[in-house]
Amino acid sequence: MDGDKLSMLMKPVAATAAVMVAAGLSYFQKLGMEKEMVFATTRAMIQLSFIGFLLDFIFTRRNDFWILFTYFFMVVLAGHTAGKRAKHIPKGNYIAGVSILSGTGITLFLLIILNVFPFTPRYIIPIAGMLVGNAMTVTGVTMKKLREDLKSQKNLVETALALGATPRQAILNPVKRSLGIALAPVMDNAKTVGLITLPGTMTGLILGGASPLQAIQLQIVVTNMLIGASTMSSMLCAYLCWPSFLTKAYQLESTLFLDD
Repeated sequence: MDGDKLSMLMKPVAATAAVMVAAGLSYFQKLGMEKEMVFATTRAMIQLSFIGFLLDFIFTRRNDFWILFTYFFMVVLAGHTAGKRAKHIPKGNYIAGVSILSGTGITLFLLIILNVFPFTPRYIIPIAGMLVGNAMTVTGVTMKKLREDLKSQKNLVETALALGATPRQAILNPVKRSLGIALAPVMDNAKTVGLITLPGTMTGLILGGASPLQAIQLQIVVTNMLIGASTMSSMLCAYLCWPSFLTKAYQLESTLFLDD
């Protein structure tokens, strides 16, 4: 093994020094978080190493099947993870999965059709990972917050229904609030990008030797596609989700609001 490869392998190990310092502080302050820190760090290194070898295998195959397989695998896993946030909602995994697939699929389709990115594993898989990851977060939060808001506003929604409001009218404000909360981090990141933080994509390119102007161009693309995919996924999730809260008689389904 030459010096460059050895140096590359040692860098992740050396970077764990910061984790060890944090774990030491937790131990001496008796916070009880050091075991979880070490476990999380170890698991992350193992997972990322496995994914690195897997992606290296996929990138060398130049086969469209592996692109689609990886994308759908990410969507299924993300739908399952987001659905766990809304365990009281019937078919929560399915709703989250369909929402994530739709929002990210439309965004990827536009990026490919408009020739922003070529349909190759080296481009599509990392981009899809970013899209699916953000869509997973917003759909999970959307379902969770919608249920919480309906639970706290149960009397208002039932009053509106009793006075003749349609189900969509009665539930519109909770839907809007859940979308606003779920999408707030995405919008805030877009508003402050480059001013408060340098995003991962831009930082990675600069560290890799790209010029700041090249990094900025790609970061603009990434920011726009994340807003589009997250918004579409969150909106579709909310509108697929809210009928689950109503009975056939247009009353709120009380069993969905039982304590966790």
